[in-house]
Amino acid sequence: MAKLKITLVRSSIGYAHDQKDTVKRLGLTKMWRTVEHEDNPSIRGMLHKVRHLVRVEESSEGGAN
Repeated sequence: MAKLKITLVRSSIGYAHDQKDTVKRLGLTKMWRTVEHEDNPSIRGMLHKVRHLVRVEESSEGGAN
């Protein structure tokens, strides 16, 4: 399954409280920090809500067989 690398590129200061909560629930605490999450519909919905604050890169799991 694919993973998403999510980086906080803009501060959530001045944005709605629910957007700040979404950023926290994604695990982003400081600017330019990156977290990885599995690609699923709930994460995609959260990303859509804060798409103006984050940068998303798709990466596949690099498992060598």
